[in-house]
Amino acid sequence: MSKQDNKQDIAGNTGTLFRDNAPRSGKEKLKIIPLGGLERIGLNITAVEYGNSIVVIDCGMAFPEDDMLGIDFVLPDITYLEENYSKVKGFVITHGHEDHIGAIPYVFRKMTNVPILATRLTMALIENKLEEHNMVEAVARKVVNFGDIADFGDIKVEFIKTNHSIQDASALAIYTPAGTVIHTGDFKVDYTPVFGDAIDLLRFAEIGRKGVLALMCDSTNAERPGHTMSEKTVGASFDRIFAEYRTSRLIIATFASNIDRVQQIINSASKYGRKVCLEGRSMLNVIGTAIRIGYVDVPDGALITLDEIRNYAPEQIVLVTTGSQGESMAALSRMAANLHKKVKIMPGDVIVFSSQPIPGNEKAVSNVINELSEIGATVIFEDTHVSGHACQEDIKLIYSLVQPKYAIPVHGEMRHLRAQAAVAESLGIPKESIFILHSGDVLEVGEDRANIIGKVQTGTILVDGLGVGDVGNIVIRDRQRLSEDGIIVVVLTLEHYTNRLLAGPDLVSRGFVYVRESEDLLEEATRTVEDAVWRCIDRKISDWSKIKTEIKDDLSEFVWKRTQRRPMILPIIMEAYP
Repeated sequence: MSKQDNKQDIAGNTGTLFRDNAPRSGKEKLKIIPLGGLERIGLNITAVEYGNSIVVIDCGMAFPEDDMLGIDFVLPDITYLEENYSKVKGFVITHGHEDHIGAIPYVFRKMTNVPILATRLTMALIENKLEEHNMVEAVARKVVNFGDIADFGDIKVEFIKTNHSIQDASALAIYTPAGTVIHTGDFKVDYTPVFGDAIDLLRFAEIGRKGVLALMCDSTNAERPGHTMSEKTVGASFDRIFAEYRTSRLIIATFASNIDRVQQIINSASKYGRKVCLEGRSMLNVIGTAIRIGYVDVPDGALITLDEIRNYAPEQIVLVTTGSQGESMAALSRMAANLHKKVKIMPGDVIVFSSQPIPGNEKAVSNVINELSEIGATVIFEDTHVSGHACQEDIKLIYSLVQPKYAIPVHGEMRHLRAQAAVAESLGIPKESIFILHSGDVLEVGEDRANIIGKVQTGTILVDGLGVGDVGNIVIRDRQRLSEDGIIVVVLTLEHYTNRLLAGPDLVSRGFVYVRESEDLLEEATRTVEDAVWRCIDRKISDWSKIKTEIKDDLSEFVWKRTQRRPMILPIIMEAYP
């Protein structure tokens, strides 16, 4: 079967769930290779390899860290998958969050003819991304149902129903000749979900009774004792807020992907006679998709556009917006800074933060809250959020049902992974059977033993605007220097052949000192550059790179002695012909 034939079978309506059927040798070792998603939140992508088959779990991006100046987002390095492309049989996606699907349009520029399998909502969100990049026709896709088993040659994958802060989340049972591996995806145990069924604990138990080689379990909330609250508890909090603030305009900020949260806001709004307006690009995209495929129930006439809010009194409106993490360009942040074109925060408005700050975002969230409070708005951020991740008792439940031989904590920073390792050890799993991996580690797993046998290339690809991977560590370092100490540009003109100084040197400073108050400093700096240039001319140095080095060295030393700063110094030599 050709790659093109495979693509048609997967993407079509034949019901086929496989890319090819490579022979099952039964002699190979199972390898688990995280290419991202460990040591940090985001960038989730893991390769499971057996024999001639590699199945990739998730394909996520990450948001830039504070020191990644100017970077829009971060992609995983998939060099290992490119080098082993002939083995890559498919991508299986656990759910539709950005840290699990965000890299797909970029990765699939290289992973052509490899199919993606995902549940209905997850695939709809993936297709939104592919449409933005004009890649819908280029990527093979298959929507699966819970309980479906996809055949990838040496590896089979079953999709298992779980709960999370987005609908259609899946755990994966990965069947190989070496044994069964369960990957929980991001999950919680919710017995009363807003939409759909509760987590399929029975299936976990059934697979556990047959024997599970390894469990790869979500570690995000492994530090938290107890159980994670049901999403429905937030609905009761919304009802109380709607009842208490009947005469105020309500603005609720939450994650666009938390569809059940938005459903509960719509429910409360209908109960108290308010119209619902969605604001924020991602909010409109995700909720619009969920409404289109029937995952959100909206009463007739309940939704209005941003332009229509002027037709209603403030107490008749609830605005559901992005910006719960204090993102500078998100809708709520622009409202708080009075930069939004259509919504102005007024005294008496009630702003509800229906989320918890992601680690690292606390300061940004605090700044937005302070801006809103200064305007005179009432800010509420208590009892309006529950996590989408399992706490310790829920994690223990999964371990007890699955009874794995090996524990492999995934999804989280190192402290989260170690917290889950402690939970696993408390349940009787030997310490030597618990593996805390780093991105790139190659874990070889068998019934008799498991150990890390090597490391593959991993890392991050930085995206800045339309540039993918053209910004590296050197550029980021330069940006950091520019942000900290500024730049001095030195411009001078030399005559062709003779190297005679015809003009300059002139100094232009940006971000270093305020020029009008530092004229003496800049005059001395100019003389320092002149001395360096004349010294080079006297020594008959004609190599411009050497002249530039002399200028940079002398000026850098002078500036450091006078200011204890190290601005970037950029000499520019222009050539003039006699």
